[in-house]
Amino acid sequence: MSGGREERAPLTYAAAGVSLDAAEAVVDRLREAVRSTYTPGVVDAHGGFAGLFEVPGNPGQLLVAGTDGVGTKLLLQRAHGRLHDAGIDCVGMCVNDVLVTGARPLLFLDYVAVGRLDPERVAALVEGVAEGCRQAGAALLGGETAEHPGVMADDDMDVAGFCVGIVDRASLVDGSRVERGDVLVGIASSGLHSNGFSLVRRVLDEHGLAPGAAPGDLLAPTRIYVRDVHALLDVVDVRAMVHVTGGGFAGNVPRVLPAGAGARIDARSWEWPAVYPWLAGLGVPEDELPRVFNCGIGFICVVPAEDAPRALAVLEARGTRAFRIGEIVDGDGVRIEG
Repeated sequence: MSGGREERAPLTYAAAGVSLDAAEAVVDRLREAVRSTYTPGVVDAHGGFAGLFEVPGNPGQLLVAGTDGVGTKLLLQRAHGRLHDAGIDCVGMCVNDVLVTGARPLLFLDYVAVGRLDPERVAALVEGVAEGCRQAGAALLGGETAEHPGVMADDDMDVAGFCVGIVDRASLVDGSRVERGDVLVGIASSGLHSNGFSLVRRVLDEHGLAPGAAPGDLLAPTRIYVRDVHALLDVVDVRAMVHVTGGGFAGNVPRVLPAGAGARIDARSWEWPAVYPWLAGLGVPEDELPRVFNCGIGFICVVPAEDAPRALAVLEARGTRAFRIGEIVDGDGVRIEG
């Protein structure tokens, strides 16, 4: 107690019930079990945003697969009539992971679980999935809707997606050619995307707020970067790419960097959307923001320094906001300055 008032604990991701450390521990523990299933077609590439597999009979091409969901953002979307946007989120979270390799999405599958089937709600969600697939240039090839009475309450709902893409082996972007002095080009996000919402919901609950109290659209769907990034790949030597998703900069940038390479990010090089200082003002520690959220940068392309102006010009010509946000340095991990 201080001054007669109870001090609130810091509003962190862990306090909201999500442990990034535990997530890493699970991955470490399961690594050997996963490897024990590998068949000769598996390509064990550095990174880990998506899996790679040789096209049978054509080892010069690789299938790229990824899966993800919308997370607890879906609770807010469901409560505020935004299930169409949740469908776009589901696609975005999957295809942006596949895109990191330079692949073009081919096909998408969805899985919708409900306590009781409400055709109108499921239709709104899957129509959003279809919209996301159109944005990504992927076919919505099929899916599954399952009722889980006794496991889920009647009003409960969850969704997951599965994306498969393709890339020529010679065009694979895997971070292996990254060098000191390469530049990080950050592409603007559309908002929080689908990460950190367990913490966001905790903040809203603590202060008795609705999503509409936040500056901007707190529930805006995830930006799908496929068309922008492939426009860039056509003209620029992109050496690595990062989907800034759960874990923020620190959790994602190192996934595509070779041994001995780190990243320095200048947090003053772009304007952080107003939602982040708003969250900080409501009790989220400032150093927690880049560990959990994208902070306004949803995707990063690592390019040679001499190509950075061209990369920014290509994106600007498409009406896409992008920034030179940092560079590759000696060491490991991510150093955020400013």
